[in-house]
Amino acid sequence: MTSAHDFSATSIDGIERQLVDYKGKVILVVNTASQCGFTPQYKGLEEVYRTYADRGLVVLGFPCDQFGHQEPGNEEEIADFCERNFGVTFPLFAKVDVNGKDAHPLFTWLRSEQSGLVGDKIRWNFTKFLVDTEGKVVKRYGSTTTPDQITDDIEALLPE
Repeated sequence: MTSAHDFSATSIDGIERQLVDYKGKVILVVNTASQCGFTPQYKGLEEVYRTYADRGLVVLGFPCDQFGHQEPGNEEEIADFCERNFGVTFPLFAKVDVNGKDAHPLFTWLRSEQSGLVGDKIRWNFTKFLVDTEGKVVKRYGSTTTPDQITDDIEALLPE
């Protein structure tokens, strides 16, 4: 695989989605969790999405339960939580693993394209990958980097 557009993933409502549908858009891929200290970042992710969606940004949220069992719910519970508590309108996907032998292929590829501080392993929830309009990984951000801290990087990739 050479591009994020080569992958597919199951949406939170059970529909298989081809990521090539996002070709031409800047993509922010985030592994999320509903019971994490970083969960309030959903609000910032939604704000960034609403601010830049018309210019070509899409945020893709991938719930993950690999870190401290902080995403115990099923897809329906996760979707309800995100909408009710944070007004999330950006695309959410079915729960995935981001590390290990059962990691979703997208995350295996993202990690190989952009390593973190301790190699390619994702260390915690709300790790973010910024992908350009051609599907190439531009940058990786750790959990402590808030969505508003990466708006300059997003803007640099968006068309004028």
